[in-house]
Amino acid sequence: MNRLIALFILLCSNMMLFSQTDAERERTHIVFFETDQYVVLPTEESRLMLFLSEIESLDIEKISIYGFCDDRGSDSYNLLLSQYRANSIKEIFSNNEFDESKITNVDGKGEVLLELVKEKNIAKLRGLNRKVEIRVQPYSPPRTEAEIEKPEKKEFSEAIKGDIKAGDKFLLENILFKTGYSILLPESKKTLEKIAETLLEREDIYFTIQGHVCCTQNGRDAMDRQTNKRNLSVTRAKYIYDYLAKKGVDKSRMKYVGMRRKFPLGGDPKFDRRVEILVTYVGKD
Repeated sequence: MNRLIALFILLCSNMMLFSQTDAERERTHIVFFETDQYVVLPTEESRLMLFLSEIESLDIEKISIYGFCDDRGSDSYNLLLSQYRANSIKEIFSNNEFDESKITNVDGKGEVLLELVKEKNIAKLRGLNRKVEIRVQPYSPPRTEAEIEKPEKKEFSEAIKGDIKAGDKFLLENILFKTGYSILLPESKKTLEKIAETLLEREDIYFTIQGHVCCTQNGRDAMDRQTNKRNLSVTRAKYIYDYLAKKGVDKSRMKYVGMRRKFPLGGDPKFDRRVEILVTYVGKD
């Protein structure tokens, strides 16, 4: 019996070690390009989006992006083209709500020299050298919840029951979205139901639902992966609007608007994928 217990403990320990190692290991991906091009082909973008879906749940420490060219063209031309290729991949990361501060390297490395090969293989090898290499390194060991910076927030369901006025703004607690989508994370659905119940009780409140995204450049909106339109902050706000209306909140009390990435909270980027409520009018008793 003791031997069986010892074997069980050893097996569990190995499983935990494997799981931890898998969570910490570096992920890599390669995007290939046409000759003299830095625009990502649709097929390559689809492959990249699958990769982004695989890594979006990781606690990422850093992302490195390296661009390359084949051996044709001058050194200066190849260096510039490889940088453009790296930049195009960085933009896709940003448009899909990956934190730019995690992208520590975006470098064009120029050409990859050919080794001595048979003539028939040269075209294929050159095609493999027109690429961008992506390396994603998670935290090792993974951070605990206590180590992840969280924004201060005012509990909406409680605060809304007190004295409020036009201009008050509330962050909807625990209303978090899947990266790149206007789809709530599972843990947020019960919270949204509670918010709907609270707003049904406060029929005197009129408000605007403000959707936000994270990580895009220059305050732009992010791409909605479901529609391929750059209006993710709008679709997130509309998701909440439609849900509240379905639960019985009068549409005449509500508006929704996308705020793009004008007001990042700081800290972990997942908290910028959020929705806030701005009180626009409070009726009198």
